[in-house]
Amino acid sequence: MKISFYNIGCKVNFSETAEIQEQFEKLGHSIVPFGNPSDAVLINTCTVTREADADCRKIIRRAIRTSPNAFIGVMGCYAQLRSDEISAIEGVDAIFGNEEKYHIPELIGNFQKRNKLGLYIGKLEHVEFHGASSVDNENHTRVVLKIQDGCDYVCTYCTIPSARGGSRSMKFDDLRNKLLELNETEFNEIILSGVNLGEYKAPTGENFTDVVKLVESLDLKLRFRISSIEPNLVKPDLLEIISNSEKMCPHFHIPLQSGSPDILKLMKRRYNIDVFTNLVHDIKEKIPDCCIGIDVISGFPGETDSHFKETYDLLNSLPISYLHVFTYSKRDGTEAAVYPNEVPHNTKKDRTHALRALSDKKKNEFYQSQNGKIKTVIPEQYDESTNTWKGWTENYVKVVFKNEQKKDLVKVKLLNSEMNYINSKVIQQHN
Repeated sequence: MKISFYNIGCKVNFSETAEIQEQFEKLGHSIVPFGNPSDAVLINTCTVTREADADCRKIIRRAIRTSPNAFIGVMGCYAQLRSDEISAIEGVDAIFGNEEKYHIPELIGNFQKRNKLGLYIGKLEHVEFHGASSVDNENHTRVVLKIQDGCDYVCTYCTIPSARGGSRSMKFDDLRNKLLELNETEFNEIILSGVNLGEYKAPTGENFTDVVKLVESLDLKLRFRISSIEPNLVKPDLLEIISNSEKMCPHFHIPLQSGSPDILKLMKRRYNIDVFTNLVHDIKEKIPDCCIGIDVISGFPGETDSHFKETYDLLNSLPISYLHVFTYSKRDGTEAAVYPNEVPHNTKKDRTHALRALSDKKKNEFYQSQNGKIKTVIPEQYDESTNTWKGWTENYVKVVFKNEQKKDLVKVKLLNSEMNYINSKVIQQHN
């Protein structure tokens, strides 16, 4: 059969889609680009916001229009939590939950259009960990490696624990073997990824600090990047190892969500402002060139102008590098969905714009601080017309430099910063 896939959502979703796609390839099926004529279309969904839900429905309808005779299967987080909304879309043949999506070939013997919807969604209790990895860019220089799944936290705005189940992790020996396997490929960087990565705990007891120690102990050519980690999980011993590491990239992406103590309590986050502030300063003290990205939510129920100012002023005062700003989206089934004092849409929108402008300012300041530095870059995008490459330094600075059409690692000197990149000069070509 010809099968096409479409993925919506985070890096973990991408890695899982790649793993499921490989499963079908091993069974002898051909994978074709989404939108091309196919016998089956499988869509992996996300439900982190209302916008994500809407995107999922749009893609499902698009698949039905472009492949009206194909088997249409919908899987993933939106499927797990909102199967009723998907069921209402005429033309969908089957819906698979987050555990069942790994067993689609076993569940579906004949990928033909159906008269009756197949619903394959079970409870996420005592589910096993499913490993996954996927290429993160077109030049196949980075790979996302999922080593943890699920979440045991009870943040009042989040549906992820309901959609993915409790925290579970890759076996430590399997992780060791996977790292050695990836070291024999052409990849240059591994992004360690998970739904709540810092909560990694192997069945044999090893934690995320042990993962980083493993990376340090192995003879690997690869560099490693942490996708995202909760502030309460960046323990002093973990920071100490990373600060002295030549393999771990000096880059942290940390969710703050709000700079207001009152709002943090309403969110039921597992840290306070002092913990977060001290962590950011500790990181910059130990790793001065470290890039620090922050997640923040604007317009949470009950967030007043004063609360928002606390968030803005805190972020403005800290040596951070960029922000990922999310406008609060009410999710049915969460505690916050029934909180009073909803923030008006226009107010939420204004606050989001203000934080994104602050992000531009922080990114510009960080890029300017890197002018004159020498960094290692993985070339990723080549422009023949200008003989230039684009790529990322170890501390997550996007650079542009002239070079031959080689994908080898290079050392560059960062010369002058533009809005979204730094012009650079190659000073050493790695073999």
